[in-house]
Amino acid sequence: MAEDNFVLVSLEDLKSKAISEVLGSGTCKKIIGYLSKNKEASQKDLSDALNLPMNTLDYNMKKLLGSGFIQKRKNFFWSKKGKKIIMYELSNKSIVISPRKSSYQKIKSILPAFILIAAGTFAVWAYETVRYSTETIQNSVADSSQKVLSGGAEMVVRAADDSINYFMTPHPTPLWTWFLAGALLVIVTISIVNWRKL
Repeated sequence: MAEDNFVLVSLEDLKSKAISEVLGSGTCKKIIGYLSKNKEASQKDLSDALNLPMNTLDYNMKKLLGSGFIQKRKNFFWSKKGKKIIMYELSNKSIVISPRKSSYQKIKSILPAFILIAAGTFAVWAYETVRYSTETIQNSVADSSQKVLSGGAEMVVRAADDSINYFMTPHPTPLWTWFLAGALLVIVTISIVNWRKL
């Protein structure tokens, strides 16, 4: 997965301290250099090749693992004494250091999406209103003219009352509400899934 290829570290994160310690350590740089040439190695291999005491190597390996520069391999070996020998390799990840965003800044970053949703919802509502009003007026004019021809002034009043009642009666859920609900659901879902990356 693409998101597994990088580690995002905030400046306030404890991991950023571990990364700075690794970058400032000559021993850690030697270990990284050795693993970049040899692909994998055990602690014993590293100790022999770099002429480092095991306790120094163990201390630096913990820093490298904590910072994300190296990782344990899935495969391992057993020594003649029955001890598990873990193999290490460079992690294939980029480390991205960025300032930490507050919740306010994260919400502010998705604000344009909500503005677009509001504009789209208004456009759908305006289209529906114009179309609905045009159809209603055409229907009520046709009904009124037919009633005038057949019944006189009393029918005109009744036709006007009918058209007002038509506007006041509830109609099926308009399209703009479905548009708004769907757009908000998509934005909220994407925001929840990507909250750490915002």
